[in-house]
Amino acid sequence: MAAIKTIGVLTSGGDAPGMNAAIRAVTRSAIYNGFKVKGIYRGYKGLVEDEVVDLETQSVSSIMHHGGTILKTARCKEFKTVEGRQQAYETIKKHGIDALVVIGGDGSLSGARQFASEFDFPIVGLPGTIDNDLAGTDHTIGYDTALNTIMWCVDRIRDTASSHERLFFIEVMGRESGFLALNGAIATGAEAAIIPEISTEVDQLKELISRGFRKSKNSSIVLVAESPVTGGAMGLAERVRKEYPQLDVRVTILGHLQRGGSPTAQDRILASRMGAAAIDALLEGQRNIMIGDDDERIIYTPFSKAIRDDKPIDRDLLDLLRRLSI
Repeated sequence: MAAIKTIGVLTSGGDAPGMNAAIRAVTRSAIYNGFKVKGIYRGYKGLVEDEVVDLETQSVSSIMHHGGTILKTARCKEFKTVEGRQQAYETIKKHGIDALVVIGGDGSLSGARQFASEFDFPIVGLPGTIDNDLAGTDHTIGYDTALNTIMWCVDRIRDTASSHERLFFIEVMGRESGFLALNGAIATGAEAAIIPEISTEVDQLKELISRGFRKSKNSSIVLVAESPVTGGAMGLAERVRKEYPQLDVRVTILGHLQRGGSPTAQDRILASRMGAAAIDALLEGQRNIMIGDDDERIIYTPFSKAIRDDKPIDRDLLDLLRRLSI
């Protein structure tokens, strides 16, 4: 690891608020420790197509309060092929990059793991995804901001829901994870959260209706994870119209609103700590690990565990939501 002189950094997959703060921390911490830094545009696509630039201290000035990512991001089918990864490795050699810091979610870290294995190349990952679905970290970069955005939106939807005495299904992101839906429901005083983790255990819509959830309220809000396992907000609304026609139901899909906006203080601090920790990990000779936080402590988790292990929902939070929504 003493041979490392130049570190590359890229953002991949879906953007998340706080990615810019992470880029800034990686760049400045690397320079502070005597490394050169190369920024790679558009994630793995930039590696395949040779979109690499030098990053200096001033390159990352005044970026941490912006959402999105200054390095852009993209999906890359070519990187999923042997030929594409070989081309990416040629780009790395051309620019003298000795190690990579990859900021992204499950798919991005899966790509990092495969690339690292094939080319025996040191990579450190940062968990950048609003879904908060990666094992090995309490929080992912962008999750707190997305949760606050959901809260802001739902608070406003409740005003009109109360005025019209309607049942609102509000769809939030989380194809395989219900963290945003569950914690968003608690934060907004919603009546329920319909999430993929328990959809195979119970009929969540039937359970909601059977609880007599509207007996003491003039409106009801239910947060729904966008997962096909839950049926999504549109699918659930169709069921209500057919099975419970007495209910006046409406749907709001928050979509990409959840990914945008200036990151919260918590996300800026988390991204800054993780970005600096990525450089510390490389200095310690670590490779092919993801930086995480465990009860405010920085930890290292092997890619294999971070990607393979499911991050469980806290069942106590489900019980809390049921108790508080009576």
